[in-house]
Amino acid sequence: MIRFFDMFSGIGGFRAGLESIDGYKCIGHCEIDEFADKSYRCLFDTDGEVFFNDATKIDPKDIPEFDLLCAGFPCQAFSVAGKRKGFEDARGTLFFEIARVLREKQPKYFLLENVPGLFSHDKGWTFTTILSTLSELGYCIEWQLLNSADFKVPQSRKRMFAFGYRDIRCAGKVLPFTECNPQTLRQVLPGSQGQRGYDMSGLSCTLASNAGGQGGKTGMYIDMNENPCITCLARCIKSRYNSGITNRRGENSGVFECLMPCLTPDRLEKRQQGKRFRPHNCPMFTLTAQDIHGVLENCRIRKLMPIECLRLQGFNDEQILPMLEINSDNQLYKQAGNAVTVTVVNAIGKRIKLLDDELYKRSDKIWTLNQQFT
Repeated sequence: MIRFFDMFSGIGGFRAGLESIDGYKCIGHCEIDEFADKSYRCLFDTDGEVFFNDATKIDPKDIPEFDLLCAGFPCQAFSVAGKRKGFEDARGTLFFEIARVLREKQPKYFLLENVPGLFSHDKGWTFTTILSTLSELGYCIEWQLLNSADFKVPQSRKRMFAFGYRDIRCAGKVLPFTECNPQTLRQVLPGSQGQRGYDMSGLSCTLASNAGGQGGKTGMYIDMNENPCITCLARCIKSRYNSGITNRRGENSGVFECLMPCLTPDRLEKRQQGKRFRPHNCPMFTLTAQDIHGVLENCRIRKLMPIECLRLQGFNDEQILPMLEINSDNQLYKQAGNAVTVTVVNAIGKRIKLLDDELYKRSDKIWTLNQQFT
């Protein structure tokens, strides 16, 4: 059993990701935002657990022993969306509260999350200070920039994840994720259908139950008419509807759905840096606590609903519905933007559990870095 402490918990992205895996148990959490904490408590049974509403007032002696510290520590001080004051901002100094707890409790692992801007802040000195501090506490640290879009949610959300451990045998077992950003289908051998060869490092062809005309076995062609056009009404459905491309224009009908990610849908004339729209089927823009997101749906721009934002962070409807009942829309948008993506944490948590089972169910002595060099 891996016991974890959920620090800067928000609405519980870390907890939702970890507790969906057998073998994790939360011993307590810390969250200063009363609305986020209210959502957290409607999602999880916190009876008997320790709670702190202010990280600066945590007495580590009041925390039961635990194995893993999770913390998505406040990122506004380092984010390019903010003023980037770093450690000059009170929120930036909250990292040292994490270090204070680690120093006193010495858990086996920690898992931290923050924005990519942490890498470049103050020309890299901020991140160097963080790594140096953690190293002085006896931890090895590995980190990687992960995109939520690679973990089963349609949102482009790049975040830094750092995994720390005290046993040197953990090296390379959790990070990096080398399978992220898979290559697309790439043909390496030409030939007729059924004879072509594809690069093994790319994605598989789409397998179809029947040929369905040109490209049917591979799924490489999706237009059912050579010269498709958009009409208000569907054409007459024929018995040969699934026969593929024909010589008769309009033999087949399909549905055109246009869903384009959009920023600031309520201000049509707003000027901003960067793109305001993304093409159809692209991931949503990164959710933040302050930006407004929407979609261009069949030529009509609408704002994303809170339930959609929370889904984009990997929460399921069973978890979301109770939050909708106790929060305003403004709070839900803020909570979704500040959350950690559940599916990313789940993927990392599975690796940590496998690692822990491999190392700590053995009878041999566990050698830490400190033990090796003394």
